[in-house]
Amino acid sequence: MPWTTETIGGRPAAVFEPTRAAEPQRAVLYLHGHGGKTLDASPAYTAQLERHGLFAVCPSGGRSWWLDVVYDEFHSEQTPLAYLQQTVVPWIAERWDIRPPAIGLFGISMGGQGVLQLAYRRPIEFPVVVALSPAIDFHMLYGQGLAIDRMFPDAEAARQETALLRIQGLNWPADQFLACDPADDIWFPGVERLAGKLASSGIPFEKDFETSRGGHCWEYFDAMAPRVVGFLAERTETALRRLPLAR
Repeated sequence: MPWTTETIGGRPAAVFEPTRAAEPQRAVLYLHGHGGKTLDASPAYTAQLERHGLFAVCPSGGRSWWLDVVYDEFHSEQTPLAYLQQTVVPWIAERWDIRPPAIGLFGISMGGQGVLQLAYRRPIEFPVVVALSPAIDFHMLYGQGLAIDRMFPDAEAARQETALLRIQGLNWPADQFLACDPADDIWFPGVERLAGKLASSGIPFEKDFETSRGGHCWEYFDAMAPRVVGFLAERTETALRRLPLAR
């Protein structure tokens, strides 16, 4: 179950190659949270990736919030979302000949809202997305000395970039899974509101707002590993039957 560190577009990334790859081959693109921990540091996720035969790439985004906004500590010109689309996804295609929709998106916290940003903008390419404890309302952190203070002039400008405002009523990812520990006082209200908007818009999704393992912590994230990776494995296989590979 080997992990390696690769350089993708000048940035480090943890890369997983299973001992026996599933057929057809599929990959997970994982976006980390504000703390920067990637799946190579999680035995729970490593075991599930190996079990399902999925490749995985976990690029380093620093504290960029994975937005379509230039952040100088990430890159002077390329936004984090552009980096994923223009650099990471082509790298996956070149390395393993895996292309959308065979790439499932998964993110936690900061990365959870990041994968929604990408999936809501490009739902045909990325129909499978899992957001675990997504930091939907990151604009609430404005003024606390975090990176978003440098990205936006005020909290309202930050709110305008939240994933909630990227939902397309007639075009959405076919397979969405949202989950958050109800003890997560900071981020639970935002993901609950997102679920409400999806439901009222008639957009299908799955959710788990009941499982609790201590709130916003890796005990909870790891406990969700079997369901998260199982969802990604099953739904990317379904997506390949439903949609042609991007070429």
